[in-house]
Amino acid sequence: MKLRHIIKHISIYAAFFSAIPMQAQHIYTLQSCLEEGLQNNYSLRIVRNEEQVAHNNATIANAGYLPTLDLSAGYSGSLDDTDTKLRSTGETVSESGAFDQTFNVGLSLNWTIFDGLGIQTNYKKLKELERMGETQTRIVIEDFIAQLSAEYYNFVQQKIRLKNLQYAVSLSRERLRIVEARYNIGSFSRLDLQQARVDFNADQASYIKQQELLHTSRIRLNELMAIRDMNGPVIVVDTLIQPNTALRLERLWGNTLRTNANLLKAEQSQRIAQLDLRAVQSRNYPYVKANAGYGYTHNKYELGANKSRDNLGLNFGVTVGINLFNGNKRRESRNARIAMENAQLEQEELKQGLRADLMNLWQAYQNNIKLLNLERDNLIAARDNYEIARDRYLLGDLSGIEMREAQKSLLDAEERILSAEYDTKMCEISLLQISGSITDYLGTRW
Repeated sequence: MKLRHIIKHISIYAAFFSAIPMQAQHIYTLQSCLEEGLQNNYSLRIVRNEEQVAHNNATIANAGYLPTLDLSAGYSGSLDDTDTKLRSTGETVSESGAFDQTFNVGLSLNWTIFDGLGIQTNYKKLKELERMGETQTRIVIEDFIAQLSAEYYNFVQQKIRLKNLQYAVSLSRERLRIVEARYNIGSFSRLDLQQARVDFNADQASYIKQQELLHTSRIRLNELMAIRDMNGPVIVVDTLIQPNTALRLERLWGNTLRTNANLLKAEQSQRIAQLDLRAVQSRNYPYVKANAGYGYTHNKYELGANKSRDNLGLNFGVTVGINLFNGNKRRESRNARIAMENAQLEQEELKQGLRADLMNLWQAYQNNIKLLNLERDNLIAARDNYEIARDRYLLGDLSGIEMREAQKSLLDAEERILSAEYDTKMCEISLLQISGSITDYLGTRW
């Protein structure tokens, strides 16, 4: 009774301490991987800084709404030798070393009150560029989500493949054990033994190679998430790839027309082209500019009746004008119209390209779903076939080559179903990205 009590406590402590390393390790879901990457990835941080620059530029001051106010001070002097010929007597009076000085300080204000709606147009363009910066950030984020999601499921795929190859090694090891036992009692030939050993070594080589592929995928995941320890472990919660087979073509296309980021960016480029044309046309209108100044000036004279003079006061003025002729304005107007037309054509071309990409991906998506269902049935048949072959092999009714073929058929069926699941998932990711719905993987719509 006492011994059972001691064993019970030892078991509890062993379970507790074995659980500590697992708690210290971070187990990732796709959503947590995306959150980690969106927060840390260097490319995303750069594009967010570029978006902030566009936001900083979209101000009324940068557009020209506000006046400019300058404070200036200056000093000038002149040192002259003068000869003055009097008209009345014809006598010439010479002065040398005449040193005149001027000191000034003042404020100057300049303000463009109206320039044919050019300022308003410029401000609208800056705001449109700000929105374009936000759209560009969204494009980069969606590309990143698609890239990281694909690598996440590639990592899951490589783990499943490694598990399948590990199972293949165990099957080959068991076959080698049986052949060795039969060879020792004279039931199997040396050729059977050598073939079983060759197959076992081949499966081990495939398993080792698969470990390298899994390692590469793990490094890539850490790189995308900007994890400092690039060689750190990655533990994911998903052990299967489960594609979403409920997508609908009409809904995907409707979402594409409404929310596709590249299409939104093309629309913004078209509006910017329209604003550029309006900016050129604004030069046909008159402009109104105001200026004012307040300052102090001190003049010091060496010659003349006045020794010095001080001025302190306010000056102001208004300028109204209109450009009567500018040889480049007509050319700029024509080019702006062409740019606006090109922006519209690019938008239509992009829409057509998105439609073509969506249709191709949809066809591939449907085909992969059909293949997936077919391979699931094949896997059941391959497992039954292997079980039958193994029983016959143990009874000696099946050769080693036929047993290897049954094992290979099972592994090929597992590989095909894994490829079909992964390919379907890749089509799903691409379809969601085109339709602007890729952020669904985050659990929320941005």
